[in-house]
Amino acid sequence: MKPSISLVPSMPATPAEKPRKTWSAGTLVYTTPALVMLFVWLLFGDFAWSMRERSVGPMAKWYLSHLEVPSVVFGLLLSTFPLALSFVLTPVVSVMSDRHRGRRGRRIPFLLLTSPLAAAGMIGLSTIPFVARWVHSHFPNQSEMMVSVICFAVFWAAFEIASAAGASLFGGLVNDVVPKELLGRFYGLFRAVSLIDGIIFNYWILGKVPGHFTLVMGTIGLFYGAAFTWVCLKVKEGDYPPPPPRSAAISGPVANFRTAIGTFFRECFTRPYYLSVFLMMTAAYLSFGPINTFSIPYARSLQIDMDVYGKALALTYLISLCLAYFIGWMADKFHPLHMSIASMIGYAVVCGWAWLNIDSQRTFLIAFVAHGVISGCFFTSVASLGQRLFPRSAFAQFASALAMMMAVGGMVLEPVVGLAIDSGAQQRDYSYTFVVGLALTVLALMMAFIVHRRFMRLGGPKGYVAPE
Repeated sequence: MKPSISLVPSMPATPAEKPRKTWSAGTLVYTTPALVMLFVWLLFGDFAWSMRERSVGPMAKWYLSHLEVPSVVFGLLLSTFPLALSFVLTPVVSVMSDRHRGRRGRRIPFLLLTSPLAAAGMIGLSTIPFVARWVHSHFPNQSEMMVSVICFAVFWAAFEIASAAGASLFGGLVNDVVPKELLGRFYGLFRAVSLIDGIIFNYWILGKVPGHFTLVMGTIGLFYGAAFTWVCLKVKEGDYPPPPPRSAAISGPVANFRTAIGTFFRECFTRPYYLSVFLMMTAAYLSFGPINTFSIPYARSLQIDMDVYGKALALTYLISLCLAYFIGWMADKFHPLHMSIASMIGYAVVCGWAWLNIDSQRTFLIAFVAHGVISGCFFTSVASLGQRLFPRSAFAQFASALAMMMAVGGMVLEPVVGLAIDSGAQQRDYSYTFVVGLALTVLALMMAFIVHRRFMRLGGPKGYVAPE
């Protein structure tokens, strides 16, 4: 069977032939049919990836909320712990991937390792109600909630280790195989597929999670493991130039590791321009975190039924789905930096309105849908920003540096928000989620204007060259 993505030999056209239109990404050259097949396989992979992302988080939130764990523990498990793993694993895996040269490329070999581990973690999470009951029967003097949380943490750790390692790898794969001029529209399609996943899960499945947690989590875990592994076996990477040579004076794995880490921090964190980019994107991403993390407890505090909550979330995805390809096209036309700034301005307005007006189920649902739509516009706009601003040869390295900064911010942010929520004298005050979101959006906008000024000096939308 021929590979799904193949190089097209460079052949001169005869006078009677019309030259075929081609697109290139590194050494990969695509005809239209080959490009379509690339998109089909990557979008199918994104469907499996997004089904995992759209489902595991809400189900984990429901399970911990069902156990009535304190907000601080809720934030530590669902935000701080994953971000701590990302902080440690992402730069190591990204640098290893950037330097790896193998028969299947430099991204796919690592993805073939992380995908089964993530699937195993999900299947393990599906068994928690039974495992926790069995463990508690052997330790009857211990709190049932504590035993359940410990069992949850074990399988959650396996899932998050794979997720943290795989996120930058998948982004690096897209950067390596998709033609640069199509990245915005491609990520618009990625976003559309992700939103379709969200609509399916939240409209038809989320309301059934309380009664069928094990079945839903286990089925999605099996589907993800099989589907994403299949995609990794079908997509082909191109050839890469040799990685920069290590100094001859350096030998041994420890010395090589220390040198690689030193190079990583020197290249990523000593340049003011890239630091500004990291701060802008970190503040922007974190601004959505408080409401995303605490939205289910917030809804439950207002007595909103999970089925209603799921349908409201599905509505945000449906609206975002209608906008996704258009936003991606605009990002290609006007540059993702400009579109991201516009989205941040819109989100600041939403957070301000929500902070001042939420006092009922109706106002929460209005703010929640607006939050989802505007944050969706930002995610679609910013999806290709790293590829447009970071050096292409070391994209995964700079993307992992950004992930590290977001991890540090998230590790601090979510527990602090949880403490603020729990500080209410009579009841938990979830309005802090929008207050913090507004403050972070303002900070992101301040950094965005600094980045934009330097971006224009480096050539702007038409002539930008990433500093190396």
